[in-house]
Amino acid sequence: MARLALSLACGDYDRTRALEDGSVRPDGIELTYLRLPVEETFFRMLRHREFDVAEMSMSSYVASLSDEAQGGLVALPVYTSRMFRHSSVYVNTDLVSKPQDLVGAVVGTPEYQLTACVWVRGLLAEDYGVPVDSVRYRTGGQETAGRVEKQQLDLAGRVEVEPIPPDRTLADMLVRGEVAALHTPRVPSPFVANARNVARLWPDTEAEERTWFARTCIFPIMHVVVIRREVYEAHPWVAQSLTKAFTLARDDAYARLYDSSAMRFMDPWLLQHLEGARALLGTDFWSYGVDANRHVLDAFLRHHHTQGLSPRQFTAEEIFAPESLEAFKI
Repeated sequence: MARLALSLACGDYDRTRALEDGSVRPDGIELTYLRLPVEETFFRMLRHREFDVAEMSMSSYVASLSDEAQGGLVALPVYTSRMFRHSSVYVNTDLVSKPQDLVGAVVGTPEYQLTACVWVRGLLAEDYGVPVDSVRYRTGGQETAGRVEKQQLDLAGRVEVEPIPPDRTLADMLVRGEVAALHTPRVPSPFVANARNVARLWPDTEAEERTWFARTCIFPIMHVVVIRREVYEAHPWVAQSLTKAFTLARDDAYARLYDSSAMRFMDPWLLQHLEGARALLGTDFWSYGVDANRHVLDAFLRHHHTQGLSPRQFTAEEIFAPESLEAFKI
């Protein structure tokens, strides 16, 4: 019997490398792995449904569940990207020195619906006294002018979100003080260039993130894996097959990362950093599935709803293919 040919658009990750090089093969599937930057993958999948399977912004996916025009995707509880997001808040130091200075401020964000920015707004609101609606948001290209939201937003007037001029960039506006801060998943160019008045809101972000995790036990989920609904409905078995394969690939990465015979990445203290992460987050620190991540998923779905991006708060179970939520046991 011929294997089902499917395309997968995904980033270049240690946890998916075995799928890309073919050392892990999903049951019954011949996978064509397209290694693409996340912005391109998201744009092409949301706008044109170009791939059978793709890495996808958690926020964009959840928003699509309530939008018939944007619907047609089914997710797996496979998290290709996770990242603490305190390091994603950059400020003009002439205007901002502490989180509370953001109340009433104008803040830039490439897109309001970006998953990283949902987490940033949520933690600022719940942990640092900066309500979501106390900030005026400006959207647009961070480094390249003309970026627009990939999905239409209907915030019902809950928050002020306006685009910047189409010929401007948020990076330039941050340096000039036209926005007081920038919420962004990508490091802005003025920070890289050591601009005099651009810094992270929290200078020691690792310490802040470790303290926050100790209090919340949240390691934020950024991306899931989605299947085009027509592929899933024609072949429902692919949900379990892909979930198994992604899990095997991640387990391979776990083992390779802790191999001390030769460092796979150019971090002189890689093993020590890994051991520190395991001590704080646990040995399965990049866990997949719902049960191990229910508190993380619940927090994100709460933020997504309260920030006006979904009309109701979804439950963790209803956003994933049911076939991917359980597996046989012997």
